[in-house]
Amino acid sequence: MKAMSSTQNLLFVALALLAQGLLLSGCGTPGAPQPPSLNLPDRVTDLTAVRAGNHVTLTWTMPKRNTDKLLLKDSIAVLITRKESTGTDAIFDSVGGGLSLAPSSDCSFTDTLSAALSAGSPHPLTYRVVLNNRKGRSAGPSNAAQVLAGEAPAPVTGLSAEMRKQGVVLHWTAIASPEATAIRLHRKLLTPPTANPHEGPLAPQPEPLDQNLLIDSCAPDKSTSLCRALDKTIRFGQSYEYRAQRVARVTVDGKTLELAGELSAPIRVEALDIFPPEVPTGLVAVATAAENGVAPGAQYAIDLSWQPVAETDLAGYAVYRAEKADRSDAAWQRISSGEPILSPAFHDAHVLPGHTYRYAVTSIDQGSHESARSAETEETVPNP
Repeated sequence: MKAMSSTQNLLFVALALLAQGLLLSGCGTPGAPQPPSLNLPDRVTDLTAVRAGNHVTLTWTMPKRNTDKLLLKDSIAVLITRKESTGTDAIFDSVGGGLSLAPSSDCSFTDTLSAALSAGSPHPLTYRVVLNNRKGRSAGPSNAAQVLAGEAPAPVTGLSAEMRKQGVVLHWTAIASPEATAIRLHRKLLTPPTANPHEGPLAPQPEPLDQNLLIDSCAPDKSTSLCRALDKTIRFGQSYEYRAQRVARVTVDGKTLELAGELSAPIRVEALDIFPPEVPTGLVAVATAAENGVAPGAQYAIDLSWQPVAETDLAGYAVYRAEKADRSDAAWQRISSGEPILSPAFHDAHVLPGHTYRYAVTSIDQGSHESARSAETEETVPNP
């Protein structure tokens, strides 16, 4: 190769210096020197704590960046602390040290409570997680996660259930407890959910598989020493499983903490609709002029009306009549058609002049369950 001329050498050096200057200056603007990163892991912000028995399980997510928004690459030293008091002079004790966890990982830790922490009245325990860099420096503790220490409430015994028209009535044995406890009823739907044949905005929503009901206080029946609760949210035709547990509740800094006892043995309930609808009320009978009667020359009929029954599965009504002189139960005869009548009114044209009739009505649901007869009323047909 031919050697470059001196002019070419000078041009090459000038271009190299110009490129170097552009790279160092950032497009010709002098930049402020940046401090070195402390490489402090971001704080944990989603710490949760759940107590079961004498074990407290903590869960959280490790950060993926440091406080300078740079990705973390190495494992992070984790310190777990616990404070037994809510006072300002309380000290966090280390309950989990020597942990080294990867960035972005889902983590959990179980703290086994001592016999002292598992006894006595319910009181708060506060947990925090601290993440340290290699020099033992931290960006600060995590959010606080609290549970209740102390003795868990006694298990629920004697849980039983019976079906009523209003819902499922649950009973359990009451106990004398020095601590105020509530009862949490856990309900599980055992019937597999099916597709809803009725679509649209008015269609019923699918029933949740799991629900619970909190009973704040229990006033036991003096004769049976049983507490009682009514679950009105069941749906007939479904099968349910119920379990119950006592729950101690303590308010700390405006937040309610709970300490739950053991779950009771499960009971199963078949929610079968075997109950008749409500008995109609407000029955009134009035003799009115009629163009055509059953007997020759009859000029009257008797019109009946009553208050509608508010039942979602109501099919209609049946009307019964008896002569006033006959007070036997066999005297009642159904005078409406075999199918339930839809409206709360009936026109009885089959009456005779000078006779007095007694009337009663019943309601019938779509399962063909019929209510008892209503309070009766009577009316006399005038003589022509």
